[in-house]
Amino acid sequence: MKIVYSPQYDIGFFGLERLHPFDSRKYSRAWRCLKRELGSRLRDLHVKPEQPVSRDELLRVHSAKYLEQLRQPNCVAAALELPIVAKLPNFVINRCILRPMRWGTKGSILAVREAIKNGVAVNLSGGYHHAKADQGEGFCIYADIALAVDAARREGLISQDARVAYIDTDAHQGNGVCHTLIDDRRVFIFDIYNHTCYPCYDYVAQDRVDCHVRVNSSHTSGEYMTALREGLPGFLDSVTRTQPVELAIYNAGTDVYEGDALGGLNVKAEHILERDLFVVDQLRQRDIPVAMLLSGGYSGESYKHVFASVRGMSEWYGS
Repeated sequence: MKIVYSPQYDIGFFGLERLHPFDSRKYSRAWRCLKRELGSRLRDLHVKPEQPVSRDELLRVHSAKYLEQLRQPNCVAAALELPIVAKLPNFVINRCILRPMRWGTKGSILAVREAIKNGVAVNLSGGYHHAKADQGEGFCIYADIALAVDAARREGLISQDARVAYIDTDAHQGNGVCHTLIDDRRVFIFDIYNHTCYPCYDYVAQDRVDCHVRVNSSHTSGEYMTALREGLPGFLDSVTRTQPVELAIYNAGTDVYEGDALGGLNVKAEHILERDLFVVDQLRQRDIPVAMLLSGGYSGESYKHVFASVRGMSEWYGS
C-alpha cells in the first residue's frame, strides 16, 4: 500500500474558505494523524508528488476554452459555490485554490500508478467527481478521475481496451465523471448516493451509471451498509465475468456521515470505516488494483474518518 500526499494539497484563501462547509484543510489534518499513529513506518508508505498536473496533461481531458475560463474569478466562484471568490484577484485564486487542486489532481494520477504497482494506493486529496471536461461545479474544478485513467492507458500501465471499475460512495452522485466518460464504455460505474440531493436532476449523468444504489435520509446506517453489501459484489462479478478489470478507482466521500452539512445521510463513523475496508477488500479479492480518492466531506469530523480508514487499510495492506 502507498499513501500519496503533498503539503501543497490544502486550500486556503484568507479564511474565506470557512464560508463553505467543505473542510479544505482535511488533507494535512489527516496526514498529521497518520504521522502520529504510524510514526517512522509512514515513510515507507508515503509517495510525494513532485509537481502539480501540467496544462498539457489537463488538455488530455479539458478543453482549452475551459482552462482559459478559469482565469475569470466569476467562473471559479460559481464552481466553488462561493460568490465572494469572484471579488478576488486572479493570481490569488490561482495560487490559493486552483494550484492546490492541480497538486491534488497529480496525486490522483500518481495514486493510480502506485495502485497498479502495489495493489492499493490512497491519494489524500482528489476525487473531484463533479468536474466535467468544460465545466467545474460542486467544489470540483479538474476531472482528476478521467485524467488518471487516461494517464494509465497512455503510459501503458493498463491496456487500451482494459476494463476499469469506478466505485463512488460519496453522498452525491458523481455526475462529472459520468459526463466526462459518457462515451467511454471501457469504464464501468457503480454509484451509491443520496438521490434526493444535488445533482438529483442530472438525468444524463444518471443514465451513464451501470449500477445505481439509491439511498436517502430515511435509510439507517445499517441499511446503508446492507445496500452496499448487496449491490457491490454482484456489480464486480458482472464486470469481471468475461474480461478482467485492470484498475479500480474508489471515490470514498465522507459526506455520508450523519453529522455532515450537505450529504443528507445517516452513516455512523464506524460504518464509514467498515464501508471503505469492504470496498477495497472486494476489489482485492478479485485481484483488482485500487486507487482510493477522498472526495467530499462537509464536517469538522471529515479528516478523522479519512484517518481511520487509511489507518485501517495500512494495517491490512501496509506490510
